[in-house]
Amino acid sequence: MTSPPPADTAPAAPVSGRVPLYTQEFASDPHGAYDWMRAEYGPLVPVELSPGIPATLVIGYPQALRILNDPQRFPADPRMWQRDVPDDCPVKPMMEWRPNALRSAAEEHHRYRSANTASLDKVNQHQLRATVEQVAAETVARFSPTGQADLLTQYAWPIAFRVLNEMLGCPPEVGQRVADGMAAIFEGVDAAAGNLMLGQALRDLTALKRESPAADITSWLIGHPAALTDEEMDHQLVTLYGAGIEPTTNLISNTLRLMLTDDRFSGNLHAGSLSVRDALDELLFTDPPLASYCVTYPPRPVDIEGVRLPAHQPVVICMAASNNDPAIGADLSRRIGNRAHLAWSNGPHACPAKSHAYLIAETALVFLVDALPEMDLAVPVEELTWRPGPWHRALAALPVSFPPVPVPPAPQS
Repeated sequence: MTSPPPADTAPAAPVSGRVPLYTQEFASDPHGAYDWMRAEYGPLVPVELSPGIPATLVIGYPQALRILNDPQRFPADPRMWQRDVPDDCPVKPMMEWRPNALRSAAEEHHRYRSANTASLDKVNQHQLRATVEQVAAETVARFSPTGQADLLTQYAWPIAFRVLNEMLGCPPEVGQRVADGMAAIFEGVDAAAGNLMLGQALRDLTALKRESPAADITSWLIGHPAALTDEEMDHQLVTLYGAGIEPTTNLISNTLRLMLTDDRFSGNLHAGSLSVRDALDELLFTDPPLASYCVTYPPRPVDIEGVRLPAHQPVVICMAASNNDPAIGADLSRRIGNRAHLAWSNGPHACPAKSHAYLIAETALVFLVDALPEMDLAVPVEELTWRPGPWHRALAALPVSFPPVPVPPAPQS
């Protein structure tokens, strides 16, 4: 039996002996927790995703890669697991079975994924960049005269929200209900109510596009030869919104935090030594916005390097810890431009929209740096707080200050 760790370095463990991933303590210093977990347990860690919900957290890069590429022993179907999980469990909406590619295998996985990838591939990348630039310009114009802003709520979130709605052809009112539902699910607060709100909004969007199709992802999904039912459409859209709002918002805001606080980026962006893309790659490697996910549910007990994983218990890949596994090298300077990270997952369930998310984030960041080149963090970096939750790496706010930039007057007609 291992001895208890020092009180000032160990995450507080419940009676179960598992490490809780839902506390403010964990959110404040997850990387310190990963270091302690690695020393205490090795690459496979017993954790709780929410009170009473056990799982194994994979924090080793080789082990994560192996599991992500072994869908036979580690399928993504949670139906056996969720039979005994109460409906009010905060993490259930993020983990439960849905008829979509994320939660299926074999032929069904191929059917759903082919519909999604075909629809995503129809998005015009040049038009997408133009849409981001337009939304960014309108968003910056709202706060640039004030000399201050919360870049999380006033920039990153509006861009992710509005651009995704545009891609999906979603009206603002329906999109707002989607965003509110997704936020409740990610936060794990009133997650069941958020799930209901999200489901109704997506049903309304599908009905609208069946009646009036257009050049958007929702209409392309409806028109795909997979012939998705209304229920299946709802769940394809859940996946797209789940990946498109919260993680993209955090990718933009967390990269901005890095650029504002790390001299390698803040001192070199305009000098041309390091680019916005370099900052994105660094962030995706060291502190990805979706820190842990890629959940699988082994149908039989599995032995991994001497650790026995129970049948039907969640196995969660921690992309943040796996990327920082000492087994793959700890020299951060070598990571500039290195895209071997797991931030987009890997294997059959790798994110099919990574090029879109990357383009949105990079375009938004470049626009902001050009529009407000003299912005600074408005509080000491130590005062920034992180929102708790087992999945995301998410700031509560990102306040900045800058010389006010007047909005030019509208041209006279």
